[in-house]
Amino acid sequence: MRIDLDSTLCDAHGQCVIVAPDLFDLGDDDDVATVTNPCPAGHLLGQAQAAADACPTGAITVDTTPSA
Repeated sequence: MRIDLDSTLCDAHGQCVIVAPDLFDLGDDDDVATVTNPCPAGHLLGQAQAAADACPTGAITVDTTPSA
């Protein structure tokens, strides 16, 4: 799994941090969220997908394609 965040779309709403704090961060002075764990373990897929679903700008994508 790979999590990507498009910084050009992110408006720092922070919904990703609320639903998946183990995967995202948003500092007090940040203009965009950051992915703290772009390639997390599979058991975090639900949190990653919830963060993508919660993002009001659609800045987060979760790729579940197996790596070769």
